[in-house]
Amino acid sequence: MRNSVERPLKSPEVFRAAGVTPPGGLLLYGPPGTGKTLLAKALAKECGVNFLAMDGPEVFTKWLGESEEAIRHIFRVARQLAPSIVFFDQLDALAPMRGADSGSRTTERVVNQLLAELDGMESTHGQVVVIAATNRIDLVDPSVLRPGRLGMHLYVPLPGVDDRRAILGLEVHGVALAPGEERLVADLAQRTDGWSGADLHALCAQARMSALGRGGYRTMPPLVQADFAAAFRERESASAPGRPRVAA
Repeated sequence: MRNSVERPLKSPEVFRAAGVTPPGGLLLYGPPGTGKTLLAKALAKECGVNFLAMDGPEVFTKWLGESEEAIRHIFRVARQLAPSIVFFDQLDALAPMRGADSGSRTTERVVNQLLAELDGMESTHGQVVVIAATNRIDLVDPSVLRPGRLGMHLYVPLPGVDDRRAILGLEVHGVALAPGEERLVADLAQRTDGWSGADLHALCAQARMSALGRGGYRTMPPLVQADFAAAFRERESASAPGRPRVAA
């Protein structure tokens, strides 16, 4: 991501002198909750450029032609504010496979407009980069994913044990741990194999609530193993990690 996005945005003259055209589009895909959206925001902050974000479902309206205009508008603004990064979240909702829409064909018109805008990225000389994210790359129209459009694909996996330890350390930062609980974060990292960053955040939030309850919601006592045990029980009673809550 540094070589394909950050460096071309920060030093475009170097790439022009070398005759290298950086990819104008990047797709982040992987399981839900792994931080794809946060990764795109962090990249924009590191690059120091304007960041324009749009969720796939919010593009569609009931008014004829306005969905396509929303696509044209965000690219028009991105060119005006260049250098900039355009981020489309939930790309599978914005650009699903064409041919399934038998009604107003709004989805197909939006995909066609997106393809036209992606093809026009050459005029920005690498100063506008498009990043998209999806949990279901198999549902995205293949024409969007070809080289020259969103041709660079980066898989964002579930965090490993070291990554989980780092995430948990950030989540409990600023909250005291009870004496004798120094290995609490390391033990939790081992216990949460297969959990996403969103799952870990929810676990720590529930543990904090448990600790607040012990303090009578007046003070925040140090976190103890029992707080996380209560959080685990709450998570297990709601749903399995990474799965939505299912109503009875």
